[in-house]
Amino acid sequence: MHQDQRVCSKERLWVSVYKDDEQAYNIWTDRIGFPRQKMVRLGDIEAGDEENFWSMGDTGPCGPCSEILFDQGEEMRCGPDCAIGRCDCDRYLELWNLVFVQFERDSDGKMTPLQHPSVDTGMGLERIAAVMQGARSNYETDLLYPIILEIQEIVEKPYTPDETGMPFRVIADHVRALTFALNDGAIPSNEGRGYVLRRILRRASRHGRTLGIEEPFIFKLVGSVVDVMEDAYPEVKQKREYIALVIKNEEERFGETLGQGLEIFEKIADQVRRSGERVIPGREAFRLYDTYGFPLDLTVDMAEEIGMTVDVVGFESEMKVQKERAKRTSMFEVKEHDWMVLSQGDHSRFIGYEFYEAPVVVRKMSIAGDEIELILDQTPFYGESGGQVGDIGRLWSDEVEIEVIRTDRSNDAIIHHCKPAEGSLEDLSERLLKGQGRLTARIDVRRRLSAARNHTATHLLQAALRQVLGDHVRQSGSLVAPDRLRFDFTHFSPVSHRELDRVEELVNEKVRENLPVLTFEKPIDEARSMGALAFFGEKYGEVVRLVKIGDYSLEVCGGTHVGSTGEIGQFLLTSETGIAAGVRRIEALTGEAAGLKTRQELRTLTQLSDILNVPQGELVPRLEKLMARTRALEKELQRVRSGPVRSEVATLVRERGITVGDFKVVPVRVEVEDMEGFRRLADLLRESLKSGVGVLGTILGQKVSLLVVVTDDLIGKGLKAGDIARELAKIVGGGGGGRPHMAQAGGKDPGKLDEALDQTRCVVERFLKSVETE
Repeated sequence: MHQDQRVCSKERLWVSVYKDDEQAYNIWTDRIGFPRQKMVRLGDIEAGDEENFWSMGDTGPCGPCSEILFDQGEEMRCGPDCAIGRCDCDRYLELWNLVFVQFERDSDGKMTPLQHPSVDTGMGLERIAAVMQGARSNYETDLLYPIILEIQEIVEKPYTPDETGMPFRVIADHVRALTFALNDGAIPSNEGRGYVLRRILRRASRHGRTLGIEEPFIFKLVGSVVDVMEDAYPEVKQKREYIALVIKNEEERFGETLGQGLEIFEKIADQVRRSGERVIPGREAFRLYDTYGFPLDLTVDMAEEIGMTVDVVGFESEMKVQKERAKRTSMFEVKEHDWMVLSQGDHSRFIGYEFYEAPVVVRKMSIAGDEIELILDQTPFYGESGGQVGDIGRLWSDEVEIEVIRTDRSNDAIIHHCKPAEGSLEDLSERLLKGQGRLTARIDVRRRLSAARNHTATHLLQAALRQVLGDHVRQSGSLVAPDRLRFDFTHFSPVSHRELDRVEELVNEKVRENLPVLTFEKPIDEARSMGALAFFGEKYGEVVRLVKIGDYSLEVCGGTHVGSTGEIGQFLLTSETGIAAGVRRIEALTGEAAGLKTRQELRTLTQLSDILNVPQGELVPRLEKLMARTRALEKELQRVRSGPVRSEVATLVRERGITVGDFKVVPVRVEVEDMEGFRRLADLLRESLKSGVGVLGTILGQKVSLLVVVTDDLIGKGLKAGDIARELAKIVGGGGGGRPHMAQAGGKDPGKLDEALDQTRCVVERFLKSVETE
């Protein structure tokens, strides 16, 4: 491929080696026959130049390297001194690097030969594509350039390969990364890999602003990514709409604060500039992160673009303070305590799949508050994990009677939280010591079976959701308790009543089919090839336990299940809600709990039918008719009550209105009981203004509240209520914003309310003048 005469001939290749690496130089020239005039020696680590010398850091494995470079031609020359090692222009493109890892460098800089040296080699596939296609960079290949062309269409600006085209390249690269990460099941979030996705998307969004695009647009590029990649990755085509929906949702969320954050950054940068400094303070970078959702690397990028840096240490200090504050205010406190060893040997072998009762030996015990915690050699008690709650039950011997009130896991240990049936914890620990910790363990079987019903139902629920909503549905959390189940899953819109009915119908259909529930173990790679679903983000071993329900569901799962789906009895959905961006939650009941809930709802329907004197089948239209009538009466009542107020507002406009050009400005201080009445008054003021700006001010709870309204004709001229509200809010020591026709502001200085109202005319005139000159 490298010697393809069309574009990548041998004559256009150059090779670099480290300056003292005679062995590599001789192999290239003597054994391979590469021309000596096309060889370049670079680097000098003794002088601090580590060109062509690779290392993991200041210490550790290292060694010289040899690079193969491609000469893109004289037209790419940056100047008279353009040459390998002398400049950083794009004329000479690195295609391949061979690293000869042969030394270990210590903290003093001393290098010792490695006992087992190695060669680490790598080639840039996209760079090869660029060379083969005669492109100047990766971004101009058929892998990325179609995406750039789509960006060009959206922003209505031409792409150029120089520095001004950088936002195009960033967006193209980032949307491709997002598409594949979302295709693999990642979800934007505030932690872990999900936060990496969020950072990538927000960085791309900010570059969109530099191109003049304020509305969501990155989601529109997913189609271009799919068009380019679908032949090699057909699965991205199947999830095309889902991926675009996720990205759009994230763009809309960040878009709400991006504009404000950029304004704040400009003000911070201006203050730093005027003070003669070049460093954005860490506390300000943290404010951008905490209030406006700006990841630190985004702020660093923005600072670099204007020749500044960010105080990263200060940022991390602020982050540490916040984490410590959150830790102090946490509801839960993890207490460390000492374990007393009662016997030696293996511990925590779970035998609860096969046995509900078994002889056990206490390995360790610890007193923690008003509980005693026990670790056993083996146990039928399931420790809370995988969303399933832990077992409860009892432990006993001739000397002791112990209640197990919950069971959970800590690393590889199953911990039984216990209380003595009688006596003190000290008495119990003494008796356990005397009896050498030999006990009989029995779980609460009824409770375990209820949890097993709910766990199997959860698997059926996920399979049904994927069948109805699509394969993008993935578990993102769950709770399997004896009395209910809760399932969190990826989906970016509310599930309709029709879809929920279909999901519930499918689960109950599988319950009635009484499908066998089988469990078995397989290597993780084989489980994946079988199509087994796994909880995204969970860590699994080399061998995993699979739960198979007929031919309908196959999941990696360590929980407890029923023997066949018929044991579930009944499945009843009770709620569906959104809990985070792109995450929905379903709650449901099974078995006796589902039956009881169904009977309760039937009784309620019967009572409503009796009260309204209509058959149950006619309840909905009757209630809709009653609600419509109620709303009409409430509207009429409000109209009657607001009559006198409307008249007073009209009088205010006539008497207090200040004429500015051909419209009126009405700033008024009012007394109201609550915000609802305040907003109603603002609506009436806007209705009474034929053309004008109204500002109402009041004090509620020792704080200033302002409402600004602007009529449609002035909005058309460029006046916006949100702009006026923000400006007036500065006077009363607060902030504000809103829509063009109505906006709200607040402040903490009640003494400045009258001043703010007095300044309304000046503020309006200033904004009007600025929009007229644009």
